[in-house]
Amino acid sequence: MPDRTVQDFPIFPLGLVALPHEYVPLHIFEERYRTMFAECLERDSEFGIVWATDDGLHATGCACRITKVIERMEDGRLNVLTRGTRPFRIVEEQDDLAYPAATVEFLEDKLEVPDAVVSDAARAAYAVLVVEATDSEPDEEELAGKTAYEMAATVDFGLDAKQGLLDLRSENARLRLATRLFKAAVKRLDFVERAQARARSNGKVRFG
Repeated sequence: MPDRTVQDFPIFPLGLVALPHEYVPLHIFEERYRTMFAECLERDSEFGIVWATDDGLHATGCACRITKVIERMEDGRLNVLTRGTRPFRIVEEQDDLAYPAATVEFLEDKLEVPDAVVSDAARAAYAVLVVEATDSEPDEEELAGKTAYEMAATVDFGLDAKQGLLDLRSENARLRLATRLFKAAVKRLDFVERAQARARSNGKVRFG
């Protein structure tokens, strides 16, 4: 079994949560992160996005890979597009490199039997959300193969919800949580539509 623990893994603390399969655009301006991204580009290697709060870094983050350099500015700043690849856990933070780094353990899901009922419920809830948000039906064949991460990566959830998905080591559990999140998102869309209709009718949005 390959060793899942890696030292000197570049860490990018941010006020956001990335998920596997999610595309994340980033603006790189600090010197230490310019160094980090230059090395990642040279080595075609991953780095980790970790949600940074007032209480410190969350233990679980998402490894990402740079998929495209959108713009290189004369002063060294970068605009890049990255994509989440796999979850990891910080074992120990390091301060011996030119940029933030850590010893990390890449995480695997526990062995379990896929629950078809849970999967179908998540994909059905996601399909409703896609229709409500885009007025277009998702492709049934594509949808049938999507994981919880792949579906959730296309929805702008709150940070706590995304971190909750990232922390789970069970696909069945992620699908259950995703189902609740998709249904809640549909309710929010319905509320916004009703509020906008009221605003158009009388110039005010009334709550309650």
